[in-house]
Amino acid sequence: MEFTHSMLNDLLARLTEPSGILYLSQDVDPHALVEKLASRHGAPRTLVLDGITDPSVNEALGAGLLDLLEDRGERILAWAHAGQWIGAGTAQDAQGDVVPVLLVAPRRTRVAPAGMTGQDEDWVERLIGITGWTLPPQRPDVDWAQTEARVGTRLPRDYKRMVETFGEGAFDEYLSLNQEPWTDLKEDGLLIWAGTEHENLYCWQIDDGDPDQWPVTVQTFDGENVPFGCPAAEFVCRILLEPDHPFTMARYFDTHWFMNYRVNELPRVPGEPDSR
Repeated sequence: MEFTHSMLNDLLARLTEPSGILYLSQDVDPHALVEKLASRHGAPRTLVLDGITDPSVNEALGAGLLDLLEDRGERILAWAHAGQWIGAGTAQDAQGDVVPVLLVAPRRTRVAPAGMTGQDEDWVERLIGITGWTLPPQRPDVDWAQTEARVGTRLPRDYKRMVETFGEGAFDEYLSLNQEPWTDLKEDGLLIWAGTEHENLYCWQIDDGDPDQWPVTVQTFDGENVPFGCPAAEFVCRILLEPDHPFTMARYFDTHWFMNYRVNELPRVPGEPDSR
């Protein structure tokens, strides 16, 4: 039987929040469960594999999920989603049988310091703190010389650091970070560095000066250009945190995250069926 998104929704609805755990029937394919979550929430973190817990796991990495399992996890993967960790995989139940499992636990991120003056501020580091990002840099070896040659201009350093750090994905599963700026609007003096499902384009107003001084301009879905006097990383921080910002995301989530689109082959435990 195919494991569907509707089935996943039904299981998630049965979980008691903020913390809850479901030991599932052997009829549920745990790999299909994990794959369905990955298709929805992106690349997961592996917390437990073959019964061995990743020693780097702490509260910021989903340790609350493992507390629910009481060292009975066999293979547990985790996804950050707003103020929640979602975990899935296999674990021993009360009878000692290894069964599929689905669980949730609260998620918290480091609180960003108050006061955003923009002076001497490392906005990429602020963004790492806001999103609770703990993975290593996802694209540390980008050849920016080649990228800039294709685009036809140097690019801002904060944008390069965002791409190197976060890689391919979206902030709050909403604001997609372009891995190379789009040049569709270059004749209008705009380079597109991000976009949203609402078809807003997040651009720089470019000139021949220092790229680190290029201000953000948002071109809305109806073609209006809305200028902002700040660079890209600062702009993302502000829309995540400021509820009164005209393009705010702070009204929808209190805790923020970055959804990584790159889902590689998901690990299995011995004896787990292949759902493909």
